[in-house]
Amino acid sequence: MAIVSAFLMPGNPLPFLQRGNPPWGAIAAGADRAAAALAASKPDVLLIYSTQWIAVLDELWQTRPHSTGLHVDENWYEYGDLTMNVRADVDLAKACIAAASAAGIRSKAVDYDQFPIDSGTIVANGFLNPDASIPAVIAANNLYHDFAGTEHLGRIAAEQAALQGKRAAVIAVGGLSASYFDHDINIAEDRIFDDAADSANRALLDAMTQGSDALQAALPDFNCATKGDMGMKHLGWVLGATGGFTGATVHSYGPTYGAGAAVVEFHL
Repeated sequence: MAIVSAFLMPGNPLPFLQRGNPPWGAIAAGADRAAAALAASKPDVLLIYSTQWIAVLDELWQTRPHSTGLHVDENWYEYGDLTMNVRADVDLAKACIAAASAAGIRSKAVDYDQFPIDSGTIVANGFLNPDASIPAVIAANNLYHDFAGTEHLGRIAAEQAALQGKRAAVIAVGGLSASYFDHDINIAEDRIFDDAADSANRALLDAMTQGSDALQAALPDFNCATKGDMGMKHLGWVLGATGGFTGATVHSYGPTYGAGAAVVEFHL
């Protein structure tokens, strides 16, 4: 089987940059547990989809062999800078580009020095793969792709990994409820924006623990109850790449300046 593990990781950099703050540190502790589970699965490659890498015209795939440098998040810059250290599985990324294009999904490679890889990818890779020893296939979030289209992309990436005989870990980078506080808060008292969002988040996480069918059934209610991160397309990536999962472990759940964030390990 090509897919050996799968995770939902928050893309917000606050738990990564400021884990000393109790609400964010609890999320970071869950990310540490996910990192241990990922290492135990011994993947050859990470299949990463981040809601924060925005594309418009084509589906973009990262093919720069080694991306390094300093990244300043456009929203959370006051909390620290991010060190970028990401390696790409160029052969697999190019295979995904060819397969996606053949399936009618216009795709292009991105190979530029100092390309601004998004915060979400940097954070997830930093938690799970801090020494960049595992190369990654990184796919962009095209704003014109819906949930089903993103599910298709995940399936293509997994199929190409299988064809190359590679053990792959699926990483969906994104949040839950996406309502942020628009005023300064005491970060030590950070909480989910409102009770409705918290209830919706918890219901969706509970559905994940019951398996992929329960998750798919719960998503419409979730999207009606609160504003989800990018329509929760990152979960489509998980469903497509894994072909479904039997349950999940929620390693952590909490607020990131009002928005919902969780670290989840999916059981295959």
